[in-house]
Amino acid sequence: MKKLLYLSFALACSVGFAQTQDDSEDKKKDWGTLTGGFESIVQWYNDDTGLGKFAEDEHVRSNNYLKLDYNYGNWFAGIQVESYAPMPLLNYSPKLDDSGIAQYYAMYKTNKLEVTAGYFYEQFGSGLILRGWENRPLGINNSFRGGRVKYQPSNSLSFTGMYARQRDGFEVSEGEIFAFNSEIDLTNLFKLQSSSLSAGFSYVGRKEDIPEEFQNTGFDEMTNAFSARLDYSGNSFYSGIEYITKSDDAIVNSQRFIENFVEPGSALLVNLGYSQKGLGIDATFRRLENMNFFSEREASGNVFNENIMNYLPGLTKQHDYLLTNIYVYQSQPAISVPDPSLLKFGEIGGQVDIFYNFKKGTALGGKYGTKVALNASYWAGLKGDFNFTDRNAEIEYFGFGQKYFSEYSLEVRKKWNRKWQSIFYYVNQYYNQRFITDQRGEVNSNIAVVESTYRISSRQSARMELQHLWTPDDNKNWAGATLEFNLTPRLSFYVNDIYNYGNDDKDEQIHYYNVGGSFARGATRFAVNYGRQRGGLVCVGGVCRFVPQSTGVTFNITTAF
Repeated sequence: MKKLLYLSFALACSVGFAQTQDDSEDKKKDWGTLTGGFESIVQWYNDDTGLGKFAEDEHVRSNNYLKLDYNYGNWFAGIQVESYAPMPLLNYSPKLDDSGIAQYYAMYKTNKLEVTAGYFYEQFGSGLILRGWENRPLGINNSFRGGRVKYQPSNSLSFTGMYARQRDGFEVSEGEIFAFNSEIDLTNLFKLQSSSLSAGFSYVGRKEDIPEEFQNTGFDEMTNAFSARLDYSGNSFYSGIEYITKSDDAIVNSQRFIENFVEPGSALLVNLGYSQKGLGIDATFRRLENMNFFSEREASGNVFNENIMNYLPGLTKQHDYLLTNIYVYQSQPAISVPDPSLLKFGEIGGQVDIFYNFKKGTALGGKYGTKVALNASYWAGLKGDFNFTDRNAEIEYFGFGQKYFSEYSLEVRKKWNRKWQSIFYYVNQYYNQRFITDQRGEVNSNIAVVESTYRISSRQSARMELQHLWTPDDNKNWAGATLEFNLTPRLSFYVNDIYNYGNDDKDEQIHYYNVGGSFARGATRFAVNYGRQRGGLVCVGGVCRFVPQSTGVTFNITTAF
């Protein structure tokens, strides 16, 4: 716990320094500005008669982050100190079992030029070709360490060049990353008055030594990827298209090279949308083939999302409820050929969102109006075949193969009066466990949710959820409920439970209950929770990580200064 105490002491010193700065406007002008944030998540895992004995040796674990940023004129600098003491939370990467300065940077910035040295985050286009980002709940920090230059010679042109290695725990990856990006605003060139048009071109190269036993198998140390994109927006319509091609690269499954199997990669993303008052339509199509891109090839398929250079979220509706997040789709960009019964060549599919507001005073709108949202998504594997003798894959570009996932949902939001409002939600899902999570079977499920919020006063409210999942497959039926009280804008409490009452195994008919609350004051928030964590996927923004089931207490504090 000494490391945690050191981190707390550093936080106290930083807050004290920031408060000293606030005492005098002159000091701000003379010494610049220091800002920062601190987050600590502490969990105590205990034995549970329902889930069983906690199998690990260390019952108390914590993740702690202290971020400091300093600005003086055109100069910026910062550090991020992290401590995982005495161990990181369950199913975070074992490479995080340490404490110290995890990231640092220095930057010089003017209106046209920005130069950065150290750690930084970057994204080209939608992120299909390159994205470094941090997501602490998922244990992801794929930042880059190296140098980056951004130059904007005019309002219509901007360029970015970078060289880096990628963060890997408290170290960096072996692979080197070379990247360039250009953004071009074509609106003025084509003299568009009520619309905008822009284009982008990107290059990303990864250089990594080839293992000696694979040096004559047909791929180079340098893997090159190129991206071109075009975006249009005008009046009520918008559209975007992005195409990526990746040079021949080794196929790696479960962090092992597949001997003599080399394939190129490609991606196509198309987005179309239309919106006007009361109506919105958005449609997305995506095709991915061998588009998993890691700064170290053998990191491909790791469960901790380490060394991922690009951003390939599952493009489905992002749900807010516990039972709608049991069978969650993850993108399937990789080529995987473990046996003839499980051939995967990437993914193809898309989703459509439709939003409509029934006006106030109409039959369906009523006094306050009614909001309706429809979503449909469908994902399949690319259609293809693999010759196990010649190590050769034949893949159809627009061929739909094995069905992976489909989902259809309807959401109705209705305000009854000034105090009551409700949400009615229905979801139909198909989930192919064999191809998504390597488990046996397919799951066909229906989920219904009713949520109501009652505003007691201008400062107090109560919210209740009732949920049910029906399926004849997998673990069968679930029921769930949530009750939440907001006593003040600062203080709230909740209790929830999901119950797998339909499980064929009586010992697995378990209540996954949780009770907790939070208190906020200014920029500081405290939260505490006790209960059971259901084992499975935890997803944020279409990116997931696996968590084992557990029982315990969680303390969380976040603050900014």
